[in-house]
Amino acid sequence: MWPRLVANKILRKRLGSNNFVADFPCNKEIPSLDRPSLSPNSIFSHHKDTHNYRIFVSTWNVGGVAPPEDLDIEDLLDTGNTSCEIYVLGFQEIVPLSASNVLGSENSKVSMKWNSLIRRALNNKKKPHCLDKIQHSNEERNKNIPGQDFRCIISKQMVGILITVWVRSYLCPYIRYPSVSCIGCGIMGCLGNKGSVSVRFRLHETSFCFVCSHLASGGRQGDEKLRNANVSEIFSRTSFPRGPSLDLPRKILDHDRVIFLGDLNYRISLPESNVRLLVDERDWKSLLENDQLRMELMNGQFEGWNEGSIQFAPTYKYRPNSDVYYGCFHQSKKGEKKRAPAWCDRIIWYGKGLKQHEYDRGEENFSDHRPVKAIFTAEVG
Repeated sequence: MWPRLVANKILRKRLGSNNFVADFPCNKEIPSLDRPSLSPNSIFSHHKDTHNYRIFVSTWNVGGVAPPEDLDIEDLLDTGNTSCEIYVLGFQEIVPLSASNVLGSENSKVSMKWNSLIRRALNNKKKPHCLDKIQHSNEERNKNIPGQDFRCIISKQMVGILITVWVRSYLCPYIRYPSVSCIGCGIMGCLGNKGSVSVRFRLHETSFCFVCSHLASGGRQGDEKLRNANVSEIFSRTSFPRGPSLDLPRKILDHDRVIFLGDLNYRISLPESNVRLLVDERDWKSLLENDQLRMELMNGQFEGWNEGSIQFAPTYKYRPNSDVYYGCFHQSKKGEKKRAPAWCDRIIWYGKGLKQHEYDRGEENFSDHRPVKAIFTAEVG
């Protein structure tokens, strides 16, 4: 392990290849997406239009546990109440940490299982999709037309981090230049137990970038600086190809619409006993005033970034398969670390053209984290 680790450190090797999984013959690029078969009239007309597409985004640290066979992910996706055109799901710790997978080997069987659950939930014809929750400007949403099924355009895993992107099939001809970039920020600053998997594509003439990350852990004073350093490294090291016309953005913040999601691991800067008391009282306002990520957003560490209003309980750390926070005084065991509850799992966005409609958590409980989800409307030209 160690010779490879040192070599990775010296060479600053980027973990993961540029290949990704998709519902198309080629993983490196998608010919049917890069070269859509459209008439000249449709090519010119769709450039002139402004569309408003709904995007569902979620993040979930699943604690190294494979999804149970009976997991109903439709509850997380909320497909019975909300219908979106794009679904972006990010996961962390989809495989247990080990010496082999931290060096880059991946258990694709687990990611395949997650994608199979997502496909089944999104394409469940038995549940009617509600189209009235958020207003739309696109005519095709109100028509019973072919192409309402979902297809995976990008699915990429780096060690325990997985991001998977699904779109309605009628949008596929308008999506071009999908690509991925993996950055390891873990052990020795380069391994994939922490870091990010970023994906990008162009929809019509608008570029999107989604960054799924797992930042440095730790609840001690000053650990937030490690997380800040991870973010800076992700922004500086992530790079995408410029495309055949050399006009595509290479860096994360150069894209038109950017969403950053994941187990960001920011904690609450209060004594543990105070945090637990305020959680019991559901005093989210007092807790959020001391939330490290909120403070970083206000202090300029994330200049230009936005986060919606948090009206839900901290998502970490629970005893798996329960609604009890880990380390509660009446539940703690001798010698057990008492990790204070925190909003580790977050979704933030950058730039104009995105409007958030919902920001909430799910209640799936087999992990020590609760999932977090958001719904956006994206303006697309």
